[in-house]
Amino acid sequence: MARVCVVGAGVVGLTTATQLQKALPPGSTVTIIADKFLKETTSDGAAGIFRPGLQFQGDSPEVTRRWLQDSFNFYKSILNSQDAASAGVKLISGFHFSSKYPKIVWNSLLLPILEEYRSCTEEELSFYRHKYGTFMTTILTECRRYLPYLTDKFTRQGGRIEKRHLKTLEELVGHYDIVCNCSGFGAKDLVGDELVTPIRGQIYKVRAPWIKNFYYVDYDMYIVPGFEYITLGGTRQFDSYIEETNKYDSMAIWERCLALIPSLKDAQVVQEWVGWRPYRPAVRVEEEFLTFDSGRSLKVVHNYGHGGYGVMTAPGTSIHAVKLVMKMLPSALSKL
Repeated sequence: MARVCVVGAGVVGLTTATQLQKALPPGSTVTIIADKFLKETTSDGAAGIFRPGLQFQGDSPEVTRRWLQDSFNFYKSILNSQDAASAGVKLISGFHFSSKYPKIVWNSLLLPILEEYRSCTEEELSFYRHKYGTFMTTILTECRRYLPYLTDKFTRQGGRIEKRHLKTLEELVGHYDIVCNCSGFGAKDLVGDELVTPIRGQIYKVRAPWIKNFYYVDYDMYIVPGFEYITLGGTRQFDSYIEETNKYDSMAIWERCLALIPSLKDAQVVQEWVGWRPYRPAVRVEEEFLTFDSGRSLKVVHNYGHGGYGVMTAPGTSIHAVKLVMKMLPSALSKL
C-alpha cells in the first residue's frame, strides 16, 4: 500500500488527487492537505474556458501539446457523460476580435484540437464592428460546480482531507511515501521557488442570461457565460499583490465590455472578484528527492505554476504528475 499526500486543493490539487486514486494499487491512501478549499481558492473565480494563451508552456513544445490534448480529451469525456451538468462542463461557442492585430485572433495551440475554428464572416465582423476575428466552439469548465464535484468524487472513493497550513514539506516526512506539491502560488514560500509570480486578475460576475456566446477582444477584454453567471474581465497585472478590487479597473472592465455588448448595461452585478494567477515561465511538473537540513528526505512530485490556465490544463499536467509518482514508487507497488 502507498501513502500519498497532495498539497493544495485548487483545481490542480483535486484533479491530481482523483487521478492518483485511479492509478495507485488497492489499499493505498490519498490525503489532501490545504489551508484553502472551494470558494477560498483562486480556481473559484476562473472563467474556465478552454482557450490557452500562447505563453502557456511546459518544458518543451511536445510536452505542452500533450498536456493540452490530454486535458481536452479529459473534459470531452466528462462532457459526453451523465456527469456533465453536475461537473460544470459544457460546450460553448464564441468570438475573438481585434481591429489592430490580425495575428492575435488565431491560436496555434487550439488549431489542432478544436473541431470548429474558423475566420469570422464579413457579416459577423460588421455586426460587432471589428476588422479581424475568429469563431470557435470549445469547452468550458465552471469551478463553482467542478470543485465540489471533484471533492465529492474524492471523498466517496475514500480520500482524506485535512485543513492545515504547512510551513515546510518537511512536516510530512515519515507520514507519506510521496508528496504531490500542487500548492500553486504557495510554492513560492513552501519550496522557495522565486520563479512563481502573481498575475493579478480582477473580474465581475453578473447575471445576463441573454448572453449565450463568449467574446474576447485583443488580450484582456472578455465576456464568458458560465452556467449561472457571466464573467466579465479583466486585468493581467504582473507581480501585483493587491488583493482588493480597484475602482479604476472596475470602470475599465465595464466600459470595454459594454462597448462590445451594450445590453450588458442591464446585467445584475453579483460579485467583483480578485485573484492571483500563479504564474511561472514554465509549468513545473517534475520529480524531486528533497533532503532537508535535518538530514531527513522526502520524495516529491511538483505540479504547479499554471498561471491563468490551471482549469483548462489541470488534467494534462496531473496525468503527467501521476505517471511520475508511479515511477517513484517501489516497483512492487507500481502498476504502470
